Amino acid sequence: MWTPQDGANKQDAMMFTLSEIASLNDIQPTYRILKPWWDVFMDYLGLVMLMLAIFAMTMQITKDQVACLPCLDDPEEATGGAKPNLVTQQSTQKAALSAATGAPLATTIPLVSKDLPDDIVHEIHVTHQHTAVAAEKYVNQPQPTGIRTNLDFQQYVFINQICYHVALPWYSKYFPYLALIHTIVLMVSSNFWFKYPKTSSKIEHFVSILGRCFESPWTTKALSETACEDSEENKQRLTGTTLAPKQVSLEGKDESSNVSPTTPMLGVKFSADKPIAEVPSSMTILDKKDGEQAKALFEKVRKFRAHVEDSDFIYKLYVAQTVVKTVKFILILSYTSTFLAEIKFKHDCEPDVKRLIGYTNFICTHNMAFMLKKLLVSYMTLILIYGMACLYSLFWVFRRPLKEYSFEKVREESSFSDIPDVKNDFAFLLHMVDQYDQLYSKRFGVFLSEVSENKLREISLNHEWTFEKLRQLVTRNALDQQELHLFMLSGIPNAVFDLTDLEVLKLELIPEVRFSAKVSQMTSLVELHLCHCPAKVEQTAFAFLRDRLRCLHVKFTDVAEIPAWVYLLRSLRELNLIGNLSSENNKMIGLESMRDLRHLKTLCLKSNLTKMPTNITELSPHLIKLVVHNDGTKLLVLNSLKKMTNIIDLELHTCELERIPHAIFSLTNLQELDLKSNNIRTIEEIISFQHLKRLTCLKLWHNKIITIPSSIGQIKSLESLHLSHNKLESLPPALFMLPKLRHLDVGHNSITVLPLDVGLLHNLQHLAINSNKLEVLPKPLFRCTKLKVLCLGNNALTVLPETVGQLVQLTQLELRGNCLDRLPAQLGNCRLLRKSGLVVEDHLFDALPVEVKESISRENNTSFTSGL
Repeated sequence: MWTPQDGANKQDAMMFTLSEIASLNDIQPTYRILKPWWDVFMDYLGLVMLMLAIFAMTMQITKDQVACLPCLDDPEEATGGAKPNLVTQQSTQKAALSAATGAPLATTIPLVSKDLPDDIVHEIHVTHQHTAVAAEKYVNQPQPTGIRTNLDFQQYVFINQICYHVALPWYSKYFPYLALIHTIVLMVSSNFWFKYPKTSSKIEHFVSILGRCFESPWTTKALSETACEDSEENKQRLTGTTLAPKQVSLEGKDESSNVSPTTPMLGVKFSADKPIAEVPSSMTILDKKDGEQAKALFEKVRKFRAHVEDSDFIYKLYVAQTVVKTVKFILILSYTSTFLAEIKFKHDCEPDVKRLIGYTNFICTHNMAFMLKKLLVSYMTLILIYGMACLYSLFWVFRRPLKEYSFEKVREESSFSDIPDVKNDFAFLLHMVDQYDQLYSKRFGVFLSEVSENKLREISLNHEWTFEKLRQLVTRNALDQQELHLFMLSGIPNAVFDLTDLEVLKLELIPEVRFSAKVSQMTSLVELHLCHCPAKVEQTAFAFLRDRLRCLHVKFTDVAEIPAWVYLLRSLRELNLIGNLSSENNKMIGLESMRDLRHLKTLCLKSNLTKMPTNITELSPHLIKLVVHNDGTKLLVLNSLKKMTNIIDLELHTCELERIPHAIFSLTNLQELDLKSNNIRTIEEIISFQHLKRLTCLKLWHNKIITIPSSIGQIKSLESLHLSHNKLESLPPALFMLPKLRHLDVGHNSITVLPLDVGLLHNLQHLAINSNKLEVLPKPLFRCTKLKVLCLGNNALTVLPETVGQLVQLTQLELRGNCLDRLPAQLGNCRLLRKSGLVVEDHLFDALPVEVKESISRENNTSFTSGL
């Protein structure tokens, strides 16, 4: 039997708390900035529909029921088709009397009192009399009206349950459950993009970055400085203050060298300096911790933009969930409206249970019909409003392209005109944020601007690198010049320009180098090094560098990194370009503009050229030194060298040359030739050097030369010859016929004999024949009395001749690595030889006579004292 208690137990088993259902619609508070007003409105509508569904479901579980009565169309149906007899009527009356009074039926059966005590018998008679009196009163009352059904209580319960399932429409029974399911689906659809793994991580990251950008002190300071600049510009405009464009001071009468405010420099234009309002010092001071956090935010924003702009998945998912909600709204509204009329209070029921009940037709009433109908109308109204919000959401999504976002308004209102427009998911998220508060996007744009990032770097840099700190880093180089080397900074500190005595400035791995007008304070600056440092100059700074800079070193990875203004430095004396300058990119180097480098004397190219650039000949009138370090790339074409007739010094290192280039023989003014680290095997062409009357120094070291031709004796002007690190086994006599030869280096070869003709080199001052296979030194060697340096180490010498004492000008003698037993005492005659200049094993030096050792040591001490 079903009881109300069973309904309560069923309710406890099926019910769950409202907070558990509402959690489906719950999102993190920080995500609310991505919910426009229609999404928030739909969330609240969803909560109301959820409460309505739960209320209807609760009412249905606890109170929903039907009450049914049989429909008696035939009067005989009440008696089963037969007339009742008198006995039946009397029995029925008695049964009714018993049911009404609760007393036992009065029968005519005689009372049995036999064998009972007298008091019990008396009590039975009294009870019987009272019952008879009550029955007489009930019989005398009027009979109840209505049709008798002859159904007991269990039959009514049975038929009520049967008709609840048979006669009641299914929508009346399941409407609350459907409403609950629909509401949950709508709630899930509204916030699905916050929960889906592929989008939730991006959204969480975006909201986190956006919140930090909004609260960052740098955002406030940057916008405050913009406001200060705008107010200053307005003040200047109102007062009529105008600033004339700065003119560049020029020297010389050639009009082509003049630089106007719009002088083109290889595609780059100078513009007049824009006046910048002085910002209060309190604005420019940023806490170090805040500065580091702001720098980290710039990096996070940059990486997040690169990650999110590649996809539009978030946008598509939001559109998809909005379409799903719209379709769901149409579906719910269409089928719900058709079932609204079926919710009625009265229903006809015809269950097939006549064999159990005795009736065929029943009329039933649904006690929750009116309540369910009102709840359904309310639900449909909420669904309709919800659908209108969905339609508006679709209209907003497709009204304009949400995959593009422009910061045009922010660029107009601030000084950050370089804030880029964004696209795809990044743009969509910013559009969603604008529906919440446009101030978020404005503050977020500050961290998309390179100008803003540069300002932050500049403030942090100047705060950290003060004048006193930079002064401590200034050193003296080999040329006794004041030098400052800055490495891996974010920019150039302003305090650098206050070092007015600085002569050499080296900048390495600094991503943003900008020379402002303050560089004109560095009146002693003559040399500048830019190592992987893209550099920009203002017009006034360029005018100063153009007139003052003498030496420039530029190291780069790509040729495009060479600053365009480099080729306009007319006072430049030396230019060093170190980087990738392949032959395909020669035109990109800008050599055609080198004609403006009118005072350039030295050009150094450390690269990987396959041919000499033809445009280099434009420097021929004034270029005197050309250096090409080719990093192992084979230099094939050298014809353009023929026109460089004024070249005095030529270096071709690691160019994979196999022979001496013929173009060199046309350089009539050549004085020094260096062909180090090539693959030269033969130098038969050396005879052509006799036409180079001014050639004094020839360096063919670090090659694979096997023999020296006798024609080398024709180069009468030769004063220095370097042939070390080759494969020589002998030296020709003609080599010693060079009357002006002062420096001869044939070390690190396989020479076994030093010819006797070596004594003919009366002007020889430096002889290096170390790391060979010499066993004996010829006596004529010691006739070269002008020798100052004699390198004989790492040979097979067993004896050092006593005639070594004739070398009275000897200052350096290298003997280590031989097979000597002793040193001659005549070393004491070499008055200029010091102990530091004598490279020999310790035991050999100790074996010298005491007076010789004292003489060498005394000379050393005397010289040391004189030096002090």
